[in-house]
Amino acid sequence: MAFKHITSRDNPIYKQLRKLADNARERKKSGLTLLEGVHLIEAYVHTLGEPTLLIIPEGHSSAEASALMQQLVDVDTIMLPTLMYADLTPVATSSGIMAMVPIPTLAVPAQPKVALLIEAIQDPGNLGSMLRTALAAGVQVAYLSKGCTDAWSPKALRGGQGAQLILPVVEQEDAVARVDAFEGLTLALTMHGESLYQQSLNQPVLLAVGNEGAGISDALQQAVYQCVTIPMAYTQHHAMESLNAAAATAVALFECKRQREAGGSIAGNDVSV
Repeated sequence: MAFKHITSRDNPIYKQLRKLADNARERKKSGLTLLEGVHLIEAYVHTLGEPTLLIIPEGHSSAEASALMQQLVDVDTIMLPTLMYADLTPVATSSGIMAMVPIPTLAVPAQPKVALLIEAIQDPGNLGSMLRTALAAGVQVAYLSKGCTDAWSPKALRGGQGAQLILPVVEQEDAVARVDAFEGLTLALTMHGESLYQQSLNQPVLLAVGNEGAGISDALQQAVYQCVTIPMAYTQHHAMESLNAAAATAVALFECKRQREAGGSIAGNDVSV
């Protein structure tokens, strides 16, 4: 293991790390990204192998970070002053360890049974949360449209908590073309449409979810087989218009999972509000 103590912001290694932290184009060009925290690095090691480089701050790292370093004694490590380290991390309070890793290329199923299409999501934390939910709900591939935030940014990776290391993510997709090519039921989650709970989801399904503010584009709504909505509870004094994108995605994908495990039955669903 090589160990370097870097104190200058002009150091070429540090300059590269700053680019990886801040620039999606640099991540795509180099095929590298940064993982922050013990959990993400352990997930990477468990699924894909050792990282390329470890980054630690001056001073004391957490006990968990120190234990992880003992496991990765053959990995090159750099130490940075606290402020330089803070410029790289996506969180206010770090566990005291980051890693530079190759972005994995995961096999995409030719005919997925459950797929998620995410259109123009801008917030990396939202995107990471949606990918984490998708993995937990049994989605086999996530397609990200042109205009989506980068799935491999440190903030998106933090939100995904390792989902991107297991779930195939296809970026820069033509959303309408992807819907047209999908062999199965295509649904768009919108504010107005048929009840999600009245759909039979025990078949190949592609669920499209839209931008946090604008929702699904008109072109994508026209392309899917059906626009569906999650029925909202209301009272005399208050009515909810919609859930946020990440919450709505979770509801829809776990309804799909529930139906598939139950053999596709939609009987017994109470859709009254």
